[in-house]
Amino acid sequence: MGKTVQEIYSARVAGGLIKADPAQQVVLPLLEELRVHLNGAPPRPSLRALFGKQPDGPGGLYLWGGVGRGKSMLMDLFVGAVSAPKRRVHFHAFMQEIHAGIHAARKSGAQDALIPVAAAVAADVKLLAFDEMQINDITDAMIVGRLFEQLFQAGVVIITTSNRAPDGLYENGLNRQLFLPFIDLLKTRMAVHELVSVTDYRQDVLVGSQVYFSPADGVARDEINRIWAGLSGGESHELTLHVQGRKVVLPRFHNGVARATFWDLCGHPLGAADFLALADAVRVLILDDVPRLGRGNYNEARRFVILIDTLYEARVQLVMSAADVPDRLYLEGSGAFEFGRTASRLREMQGEGWGCAPQKSS
Repeated sequence: MGKTVQEIYSARVAGGLIKADPAQQVVLPLLEELRVHLNGAPPRPSLRALFGKQPDGPGGLYLWGGVGRGKSMLMDLFVGAVSAPKRRVHFHAFMQEIHAGIHAARKSGAQDALIPVAAAVAADVKLLAFDEMQINDITDAMIVGRLFEQLFQAGVVIITTSNRAPDGLYENGLNRQLFLPFIDLLKTRMAVHELVSVTDYRQDVLVGSQVYFSPADGVARDEINRIWAGLSGGESHELTLHVQGRKVVLPRFHNGVARATFWDLCGHPLGAADFLALADAVRVLILDDVPRLGRGNYNEARRFVILIDTLYEARVQLVMSAADVPDRLYLEGSGAFEFGRTASRLREMQGEGWGCAPQKSS
């Protein structure tokens, strides 16, 4: 059966890899119940009491709470302790795979295209682990309920992290009343637990650290690499967000932290809706190599202004390297005067504790 979740957590504390946190330790028994179930041992009596009497086993765990409290760390620890077939994937990326599968099933003549797609997922895994569950797209909202229902019926266990309580998902979304049964399904089939910790461990990495670097030279790159390593643990993958038929590609992403260059985001025809989706998926953005702005890159400069406005309103932590300080980034050409507000926001976003501010509804 291997080590328990509690034993693995305690070993990491003893090894100095993490700090013991009472709020995190409360979650460990919930994860251990799932580990025992997935690894094939008979469930302990408390399992049914915890999840309700379900003939096809526990649905899983919905772990939500503020940014940087250790949700993803706990999920990764749990996934590593499970020997059953499993997959850990960002929720946005998974839903894009589902949409592609549905499209292929429809082309092959399936009457209900979701059924073979869900069946294929259930055939491959017993555990699905989603990071950063967030519903922004109406197409996701309209299929996710039936998808999860079929996965639960097939005995797939789902664990997910989110910055929002289930009732806050798809808030103010189009036709939200059609989405409400999915929220009820989550609360019925999954244990819902809020991780209430006073410590923001992600912010701890940035405490006392410079977050705006100019010029964008080798010294800046080395320091940003250090910050990225501390936030990502040396792990990352590409994340593609699909927004109204467009793609927003984040070359490096891990546990809510993304890293991209100025040209990755501002060199493509993206707008406010794209950057809103980015801000929903990312809690820390490392933006490399912002050039001086002006007549020669006016379109890119306008996108940069929209990006900064969006990150500012969403209270996303920004770590950035640029050719110059904010007040000297945009000195000539149309838009230079309006850039004053952007420069002011860039200065404010350098303040200690910026990323500690309360996030939008969670």
